[in-house]
Amino acid sequence: MRFGRTLACACLVATTACRDAATPPMTALPPATPASTPVARDPHSAARPEEVRVTHVALDLAADFAEKTLAGTATLTLARTGSASTLVLDTADLTIVTVTDATGHTLAHTLGAKDPVLGQPLTVTLSPDVTKVAVEYRTSPQAAALQWLSPAQTAGKKHPYLFSQGQAILTRSWVPTQDSPAIRQTYDARITVPAPLVAVMSAERLTPDGVTMPDGRRRFEFRLTHPVPPYLIALAVGDLAVRAISPRTAVVAEPSVVDRAAAEFADLEKMVAAAEALYGPYRWGRYDVLVMPPSFPFGGMENPMLTFATPTILAGDRSLTSLIAHELAHSWSGNLVTNATWNDFWLNEGFTVYFELRIMEALYGPDRMAMLEVLGRGGRGGGFAGGGAGAEGPPRRGAGDGPNTQSGKNSGGDH
Repeated sequence: MRFGRTLACACLVATTACRDAATPPMTALPPATPASTPVARDPHSAARPEEVRVTHVALDLAADFAEKTLAGTATLTLARTGSASTLVLDTADLTIVTVTDATGHTLAHTLGAKDPVLGQPLTVTLSPDVTKVAVEYRTSPQAAALQWLSPAQTAGKKHPYLFSQGQAILTRSWVPTQDSPAIRQTYDARITVPAPLVAVMSAERLTPDGVTMPDGRRRFEFRLTHPVPPYLIALAVGDLAVRAISPRTAVVAEPSVVDRAAAEFADLEKMVAAAEALYGPYRWGRYDVLVMPPSFPFGGMENPMLTFATPTILAGDRSLTSLIAHELAHSWSGNLVTNATWNDFWLNEGFTVYFELRIMEALYGPDRMAMLEVLGRGGRGGGFAGGGAGAEGPPRRGAGDGPNTQSGKNSGGDH
């Protein structure tokens, strides 16, 4: 579509300022601080990052499939400005057990009024020397970001499954943090799960095989050194296997699906190389794709280092892989450069659909790209809201539909 491509090029000009042992490390990015990165006022967050800002989240959580809860601690590293003495976090349906500083001293805290969409602000009183806060908490079985699947809802039918979906403002229902796309944070995590399940996250896998605990459970550790908006902190737990495509790409899926998925995504490394030729180095180290269970209600989600993808694109002839090109493109538009608030969500998706089409053009030629562009319009009067992959996979949310909120995990489409 000529109009769409011309518009996207103009927008690009206007907004340009915007591991495995065999894999090169992620390219370092400068840390965000309150002084260096002014933050637009986010109507979907109670946080006041201009005063106290979360820069790192350290999670230590255990998954309880019987209770459908995650429980443990989130230790938050803070950057403080001036004499500000309160930290405001976003939460939703969390049971707060304790809030302490780095020495274990209890900090005064209050939960504000509950909003059905935005959740509850958690306000913590800080003494002048506090730069770390540990929140001990437990999620609700109804946490909007967490989907607990029974074995019957999986491909293998033997084990339960858990996955998170943070976009747009759902991460606050499983991580107490400043849940705004402008407040980028690094994170690390220790996730304990029942054996023989495997945990994966949108981060470097430090213990891919897990560590067996004395009680028989398995603990997995992760680290992401690039700061990301909180909606990109993602977790999945299930009966999972890995098939390598190249030294920096792989497919992760249930054992009954993984070989078929690896064959479908055989061009994964070629996609990454094509994207790099167009837009510069891929900065995240690895690019893996997690093929979700059949009940996954989205097309795809661009979680860093680990795209979550619907199994419905496993067509057997690689005809629906433009969805992967779309999620890969988010590694530049969305994950590296993000809309400051969800009022400007179209920035993430508009640029990404353009990038998606360019990747498909580079790999398969202009005729394939033109077909995807026409399919992406979907008879809806033009624009980029549909995207190339949207016509091939499950329907994509249009930019005008607004962010997923507390009902987001039941919505269709890819991101």
